[in-house]
Amino acid sequence: MTQRAKINTDGPEPPGPEPHGRGSHGPAPAGPGSPAGPAIDAGAELDPVHPMKPPRPRPAGRGTGLTAAEVAAHVARGEVNDVPVRSSRSTTEIIRANVFTRFNAIIGVLWVIMFFVAPIQDTLFGFVIIANTGIGIIQELRAKKTLDGLAVIGEARPTVRRDGVPAEISTSEIVLGDLIELGPGDKVVVDGVVAEAEGLEIDESLLTGEADPVLKRPGDPVMSGSFVVVGGGAFQATKVGRDAYAAQLAEEASRFTLVDSELRNGISTILKYVTWMMIPTAIGLILSQLVVKQNDFKNSIARTVGGIVPMIPEGLVLLTSVAFAIGVIRLGRLKVLVQELPAIEGLARVDVVCLDKTGTLTEGGMDVSELRPLGGADPAYVRKVLGAIGESDPRPNASLQAIIDAYQGERGQWPVTAALPFSSVRKYSGAAFDENGAAGTGNGDGASRWLLGAPDVLLPTGDPALAEVDHLNRQGLRVLLLARAGTGDGRTGGHALDSPEAASGAEATALVVLEQRLRPDAAETLAYFADQDVSAKVISGDNAVSVGAVAGKLGLAGAEQTVDARHLPAEREPMADALVAGAVFGRVTPQQKREMVGALQSRGHTVAMTGDGVNDVLALKDADIGVSMGSGSEATRAVAQIVLLNNSFATLPSVVAEGRRVIGNITRVATLFLTKTVYSVLLAILVACFQVEYPFLPRHLTLLSTLTIGIPAFFLALAPNKERAQPNFVRRVMRYAVPSGIIAALATFTTYLLARHVYTGPDSLGAETSAATLTLFLVSMWVLAIVARPYTWWRICLVVSMGAAFLVVLAVPALQHFFALKLVGTAVPWAAVGIAVVASVALELCWHWVGRRFPAQAPLSGG
Repeated sequence: MTQRAKINTDGPEPPGPEPHGRGSHGPAPAGPGSPAGPAIDAGAELDPVHPMKPPRPRPAGRGTGLTAAEVAAHVARGEVNDVPVRSSRSTTEIIRANVFTRFNAIIGVLWVIMFFVAPIQDTLFGFVIIANTGIGIIQELRAKKTLDGLAVIGEARPTVRRDGVPAEISTSEIVLGDLIELGPGDKVVVDGVVAEAEGLEIDESLLTGEADPVLKRPGDPVMSGSFVVVGGGAFQATKVGRDAYAAQLAEEASRFTLVDSELRNGISTILKYVTWMMIPTAIGLILSQLVVKQNDFKNSIARTVGGIVPMIPEGLVLLTSVAFAIGVIRLGRLKVLVQELPAIEGLARVDVVCLDKTGTLTEGGMDVSELRPLGGADPAYVRKVLGAIGESDPRPNASLQAIIDAYQGERGQWPVTAALPFSSVRKYSGAAFDENGAAGTGNGDGASRWLLGAPDVLLPTGDPALAEVDHLNRQGLRVLLLARAGTGDGRTGGHALDSPEAASGAEATALVVLEQRLRPDAAETLAYFADQDVSAKVISGDNAVSVGAVAGKLGLAGAEQTVDARHLPAEREPMADALVAGAVFGRVTPQQKREMVGALQSRGHTVAMTGDGVNDVLALKDADIGVSMGSGSEATRAVAQIVLLNNSFATLPSVVAEGRRVIGNITRVATLFLTKTVYSVLLAILVACFQVEYPFLPRHLTLLSTLTIGIPAFFLALAPNKERAQPNFVRRVMRYAVPSGIIAALATFTTYLLARHVYTGPDSLGAETSAATLTLFLVSMWVLAIVARPYTWWRICLVVSMGAAFLVVLAVPALQHFFALKLVGTAVPWAAVGIAVVASVALELCWHWVGRRFPAQAPLSGG
């Protein structure tokens, strides 16, 4: 967009200073573009901790934003934030991806040829491909519907001020010039210029790589994709839609993808090698069948196609797509939004999960259970101060919200001369009041400055109050210290509130004891992770002793040995040692969380990180799998691959189990598909070398593939599987598939040569084909029997029913004729069975050798 409308900033000037109370910081700017000083907007949005509460009143005098007429004018000019919501592929893309594939093209050509040279029985493979493609499209469309529905639920809804009234709207409804409010954890959804700010610090590391938050003042630019760490304010949108910075960087990257994973890349590698093997093998087979043998032309064509079609593992690609899609649908029913499909694969590999205590082990809300004045402080006065501090913060966190709920009715009606929002880095917040001066003057004799935060940060080591704090922490209680930071108005007469020395010499006034609400399902979830050999690490910004007490109540092993992260080594290797040894870490800064994830990854661990606050964003981004709560900040939901929209920690076991089911089962059934590819290629090579007719028609291999691969693979792919996925997918699968395919091909070709020696006459080829088919079916059934282990009742029924179906084909004359299968005599059929038995013994020996030689790589385990 090149056209830009001039934004009207001629809003009404406030008549004077704001009324006493929350947000009284002096005159506000006239509008989004006003040069007036910074001021924070209290906002009329719903409280982030208690969203069902009525909105707090908005102080008068803030910029009013666009009018309805101006919004309509921008919409008419197309100046709308029309970047597509991150979601699934379009219906057209899904159909195209399933229909127009390399192997569908090869099979399609062969299918058309077969219509002209063979009966309908030999064209069944084409109908199977149509059915498979249809199933794939239907399942992916179901997954798309699930993803799109959940994406709407989890979509960020920024608060936009129009006609002076704040309202939450969809990001796609933002227009150029809108005035958008910001608070801690909010994501900057479009580019803009800061209009109002108070202590506004924005993290741009996801865009620029700069680790430290940037302090923003009115007139400073903000970029979409960054997020608010501390403070609040508002900004005016200057670039929307595809003009916005983050949109230009990530529009393509944020789209739904199926390919960026080891599994999909591994399958692509396998298919690439299969394609290169197919070309010379198919050429050799064609020459041997058409030129050398001088047989019936149509029959030679049919047998050539019969040799080429089974080389293609087309079902493996389909089954992978279907397994992923069904995984998305199953998780969707649990209100889990999968923002990147490879996250399902990553979940199967997770062996360490890092948990943030607040919002994960405990519920978001807290309650003030006790107030303990210190040094003879007046309890009534302390309650007034606490209530006033609560009112000074327009975006209170859970701890401050509990204080507001407890003391809002007793708050002191004092003008606020300075305010310091809570920061996860410094571990405290603050406010300065003029207890005797007029509203907004900020310089009466009763000026006071207060800090509220972590006692062990605000007080020096050895302070008597810390012993009392430690006793409370050991009970799992959260303790905040109210401390007087000296006299002055926050700008003179001592260190400013935002100065690093503000806590120096703080005078302890009172302890605020908060009771945290444990999630009722947290203990069961931690027990699940322990049972599944997934290490749980609790990483919190709270006091380490308090965090350990909470974890201990939930039964986390090692919770009694807590670690204060302030004493952790900065170097990666020593930090990794400490992380492996410990389970509970307190006083962790946001940057440390990120470093801890990296240290665990450096030891080869696959790390999942859960969180809901802005202090978790960097760690979520760096973790192998980032999991955010649906009630978390916009920033955490944006960077997480998985969002728990129901805010239930108990959903995590189901999420991990689904990942393991999908990946473990795809690894399992891939062995079936690739065994077929290997024996098909080797049989074609043997046929070309020995200058004999190819033993099978397409109908024979369609029958074998359906009974020993297609139907069983579908059920096995959807079965429970609790094994943690291992890396090196291609090597693990081919380690079993190659020897299995070689054994199957040699056994089948041996039976075929034996039958050619015994049978003579015009119908001998049919009898030879039937004997070879019997051997190949029995060997393939044994491969299936191995893959289906460990046995359960339904797995046994699955294997037995496939064998019974083949016996029905051999026993029913109509099916014998349809599939051209008729065993002649007894000697050769029993010899075929004997050869298959020997081959099955060889399979067992081979698989056991591989299992002993590479025990950690064995893919066969499940439930």
